Amino acid sequence: MGAADSRSRSVSFGLDEKENVTVLHGVKLSGEVLQRMRESGPASSKPASNKAESAKAETEASRASAAETQEELKRRFEREQVLVQEELSRISQRERESAADEQNTAVLREKTQRQLNNTHNLPDELSFRARQLKKKENELKHLEQFYKEQLQLMEKKNSEYYQQNLHMYEKEADKAEATVRPRPMSPVCSELQSQVLSCYRLNKHQSLLCSQIAREYMNCINSSKKNLLVNHG
Repeated sequence: MGAADSRSRSVSFGLDEKENVTVLHGVKLSGEVLQRMRESGPASSKPASNKAESAKAETEASRASAAETQEELKRRFEREQVLVQEELSRISQRERESAADEQNTAVLREKTQRQLNNTHNLPDELSFRARQLKKKENELKHLEQFYKEQLQLMEKKNSEYYQQNLHMYEKEADKAEATVRPRPMSPVCSELQSQVLSCYRLNKHQSLLCSQIAREYMNCINSSKKNLLVNHG
């Protein structure tokens, strides 16, 4: 191309179903190239051997260049396809993460709402618990009063039973006292007892001297026992 048109151009390619280059956009051809195209066209009336060979070489070079360009475009297209797939994968991952975040947010929102509802219902719950507690306190007071009355009743019955038994005991004691009168008692064989004691004091080392009087004292005692048995028999 000419020097005036040697600056870089924006070129884009389109691919058909067979991935062949079919369209070129953004290419500005120089006058020399246009002239060659005119000369190589069907309107050319002065064929020459050297020009034909040159055109053939240019055609082959153009074909080779087109093949290389097509291969480069194919590789670029494949790279772009890989990049697009990677980008789609990243987008899909972000969407999944966003969906998970939204789900977690929804769960957290629901939990928070339940807590708020529980907080709103807390006064009613406290009031219900207070009523239950008051009811239990009244029941305990009622039971306490009931057991207190039962205890007082048992104490009263025990007192009455004690007084009744005491009265019966005193009555029976009075009756026994009226039936059994005390009788005067006199010492038995008191004179012989004094003689025995006196004899033993006088004859500490000769107690056999007191054996006769001691025998009389024992006979007196036995005789008195027999008399008592006969009288109370």
